[in-house]
Amino acid sequence: MSRLSDELRIRTKRYASAVIQCYVKLPKDQEEVRVLGKQLLRSGTSVAAHAREASRARSDAEFCSKIEGALQEADESMLWLDLLRDDCAVHSEKLDWLLNESDELIAIFATMAHKLKH
Repeated sequence: MSRLSDELRIRTKRYASAVIQCYVKLPKDQEEVRVLGKQLLRSGTSVAAHAREASRARSDAEFCSKIEGALQEADESMLWLDLLRDDCAVHSEKLDWLLNESDELIAIFATMAHKLKH
C-alpha cells in the first residue's frame, strides 16, 4: 500500500499554517475579501487534513481518494488566492508563496494519483 511521506505531511501542515497566517492578515473591510478569505481558510486547511487522512489509509483505493481530495482542495485554494490577488487587490509575500506552493502541491498530488491509477 502507498504511504505519504513525513516530509509531505509536514509540508501540507506548513501550507495550512501559512493559509491561517494569510487569513488573519487579510483586510476585513470588504465583504468579498471576508467571504473569499473564509473559503480559503476552509480549503487551505483541508489540504493538510486530507494528507493526514491519506497517511492513515487502509488501502490503495482509500489512499488515492484522499490524495485526490487534497488535490481538489489545493486547486480550490489556488482559485481563492487568485481571486484575492486579481479581483480584490490583495498582495503580500505570503499570498505569493501560497500561490506557488499551491501549484507545487497540485503537481505532486496529481502525479501521485496518476501513478496509483496506472
